[in-house]
Order: sequence, then structure tokens, then C-alpha cells
Amino acid sequence: MDMLLKLAIIVLAGCLAGKLARAVGLSNVFGFVIAGIILGPSCFDFLSSQDLTSLNFVVELAVAILAFKIGSEFVVRDIKKLGTSFMVITFVETACAVLLVFSAMYFLFRQELVFSLVMAAMAAVTAPAAMIMVIRQYRADGPVTRMLLPVAALNGVLGVVLFGIAISIARVFVRRADLGMWQMVTISLVQILGGLVLGALLGLALSFLGQKAGDSDELLVITIGMILAATAAAKALSLSPLLANIMMGTVLVNFTQNSNRIFFSLNNFTPPIYLLFFTLVGASLNLAMLLNVSLLIAAYILSRAAGKIVGAWAGAKAIKAEPAVQKHLGLALLPQGGLSLALAVLVNLHLADIGTSVIAIMTVSVLLYEIAGPVIAKAAIARAGEIRGMGAAIR
Repeated sequence: MDMLLKLAIIVLAGCLAGKLARAVGLSNVFGFVIAGIILGPSCFDFLSSQDLTSLNFVVELAVAILAFKIGSEFVVRDIKKLGTSFMVITFVETACAVLLVFSAMYFLFRQELVFSLVMAAMAAVTAPAAMIMVIRQYRADGPVTRMLLPVAALNGVLGVVLFGIAISIARVFVRRADLGMWQMVTISLVQILGGLVLGALLGLALSFLGQKAGDSDELLVITIGMILAATAAAKALSLSPLLANIMMGTVLVNFTQNSNRIFFSLNNFTPPIYLLFFTLVGASLNLAMLLNVSLLIAAYILSRAAGKIVGAWAGAKAIKAEPAVQKHLGLALLPQGGLSLALAVLVNLHLADIGTSVIAIMTVSVLLYEIAGPVIAKAAIARAGEIRGMGAAIR
């Protein structure tokens, strides 16, 4: 079958599945992934493994755009206004989640160092979309609600940066196992720092070009061109494309007066890319693999949840936050979303030996949280006593 026809069917099937998912109170991402599973090799095999390989460019583009947008969350002036309290909580809960997941994978289940390192880094990422939805629906307000949003924003940036570092180190360990430890560490640092420097330079270039652009169409073309350039240049120089795009977005948002114009220009371009991407993620899931990694899935979800809850409690206690924040913030930070799937696919592209297992673990984790997320979010807010106007949804 012609690939264009397959793409048409993927888009239409994903669109329908996303609409059905929204109708039952779930997110578009849930529907896209389920559509991909049905179309993929594990079910009807409409998309073969060869098709998925030929569509890897869609995956790389989607991850690059996500990284670029994540970089825009790190606004220095906003962080200064918020103070350091939320930073302490974020760093402590991130550290606890990373350490507990690594310990569970490496020491308890005796997994390889590279696999344990990657899974630990992915544990840092939080996607509290369900929590934000419930906040808006019930007009929630209070210490937990006000602390959640800045912590979640920094958590996303920090989690992806940690993942970028981890994947760079893992690639060096896998591909250059014959080198000494010091040499591998040095190469990893060069890849990480080089990616950040490249992203900073291209961010300044995009800032200049963006100000010279005429209409929004020209701005979109320039932005996509720079994202592609950052990704291609990083790959050619054996640097980190993920960190390069994050840094480009960070530099842009902090050095450009009207940077929102650039980020908004992407909004009309990204929906079909994201639909294709998450549908392809679902198609990449090997259902037969789930039984083999079922214990790892349970260990990952439980150790990450324990790390988030204990870490948020410890961080909040360290800054002497309100009791409600100490008790309930960690629960609100549990969900994972589409970003985690993007990182899992990135692992599959660069570390194929562990990629299948990582995609299986992350897909199950994300799908479970897509279902349980609203329930968890509402429970956290209700226990904190911050729900106002119960049942009076904002319309």
C-alpha cells in the first residue's frame, strides 16, 4: 500500500480515536496511542516494522519541537519572582524519584547500568495535566495549587535535561565500551556541553531572525528551519539534539522581547505532527513484551511514586511549607504524559537494545495515569481542602 495512503489512514484513525477519548474524559494522547496499537504490528499489522522505521523522521521532528517548547518554560525573570522555595521542592523530589527508580532497577532487579540510568532519568518527568484540568474545573485555590504550577514547570525542564544527560552518557557507554571510565566521562561531558553551546548560539540566531521576520507564515518557516538545523547539526557533531533544542528555546525566551510570537507560530503546525507521533508510539508497542517486563513496570511505577511523594514531603518540610503542601503535593506530581512517551521513543532510536522495554514500560505507565490522573488529582485537591464550587465547572 502506498505510504501516503497509510499516512492518511493513520491521521484519520488517530483523529477519530482522539475524539472518542475526549468523549469519555480522557486526553487526545490516550486515543492516539490506542489507535497506534490497533494499527501496529502487535494487532492488525497495518503499519509494519519497516513502515515505522521509514517514519522515524516524524518522531525526531516531534521530539525536537517538544524539546524546543520545553526550553521556553525556563524563564529566568519568572523564576526570580517566585523565589527559591519551589526550586528546593523540585530538586529534592526529583532526586528522590531518580534514586529510588535507579535502586529498584539496578540493585533489586539486577538490570544493566545503562537501562537503570535511563529509566531513573525518565522518572523525573512530570505531566500534571490532569491536576491542572481539575484545578480549573473546580476553581481550586490554596497553598498546594499555587505551589504545583511552578514546581511542575521546573520539573518538566529539569526532567528532560536529566534525560538528555543520561542518554548522552548511556550512548557513550554502549558504543565505546572499550574506553576507560575517564575517557567515557570526558566524551559524555563534551556531548552535553557541546549540545548546550550549540543550542545557545542557534537560539541567539533565531532571536535575530525572528525579529526580522515579516508575517507569521515566514516566522513559522524560520522556526521550523532552525529546529531542524539544531537537530541535524547536533547529530552531525555527535552532540545531544535534545539539549540543543532545549537550550535554543531557553535562550530565545530569555533574550527576545516578543518570544511568544515565535512559539505561538508553531501552534498551527504541531497538531498533525503530534497526532502522527503518538500514533506511531502506540504502533511501536510490542504487546508480547508486556508480560516479560510486567514486574519492571510495577517496580517503576511504585518506586517513582514513592520517590515523588517522599521527595515532595521532604522538600516542603525543608522550607517549612504549609502542612497541606507537605502532605499532598507529591500525589499531584505523579502523572506522566506524552513527553515521557517522546523520551521513550528517543531511547528506542539511539539505544535499540533497551528501547522496546522502555517503550513498553512508559506506555503502560502513561496510559494508566491518563485513566487514573483525574481521580488522583481530585483526591489530592480534596484532601488539601482546596476545592471551591464543587461541581461548578468553568465553561
